[in-house]
Amino acid sequence: MAAAIEVRDARPDDAAALVTLWGEMSIGTGHQRALAAPTPASVRASIARLGKDPGARLVVGELDGHVSGMVYLRRTPISPLHVEETMTVEYLHVTDQARRHGLGKALVAEAAAWAEHENCPYLGVVAPPLAREANRFLARLGLGQAAVLRFAGTHTVRRRLAAEHAPNLLAMLSSRRSVIARRAQLGHRSDLTSPAEPESAGR
Repeated sequence: MAAAIEVRDARPDDAAALVTLWGEMSIGTGHQRALAAPTPASVRASIARLGKDPGARLVVGELDGHVSGMVYLRRTPISPLHVEETMTVEYLHVTDQARRHGLGKALVAEAAAWAEHENCPYLGVVAPPLAREANRFLARLGLGQAAVLRFAGTHTVRRRLAAEHAPNLLAMLSSRRSVIARRAQLGHRSDLTSPAEPESAGR
């Protein structure tokens, strides 16, 4: 008998299962080094936030009633020079015990269906380069490699830039950040209506 598959939007009571899926997905991908592990509370807050965002969805896949897969979908411009949007598919993961039952295909099918509904002519899937099985699976579905996504903390990149290029680059970056902050503050002040001058007591 074939396993029962259901694909739906995540609910707050999926928080514990999603934390477990994240932990599995993070092994060997570098996420555990770059990002702190989510908590059930942070997952519930994220689900509430996504519920108010019409351009993003956190989707889970159930196998025989158990949450065994996840995927994050969001509409994004395909480039800064095009009007078309692409459906970006991220954090696609199916637990080991639920693989080879069609759950991964069901999650990608949900992404494709939502892309068509939202008039997105393209589908872009982010997959870790070391996840060979996942990349072979995506290639069989017609998804070719278009880019390499590299990820690091802002502080790490700033420190490396300063060390490799110029001794005073870090100071320059800090100065630039201060200039941007001052411009934002001045722009905020210019939006405020200037108060009327008080009438002189001698008038």
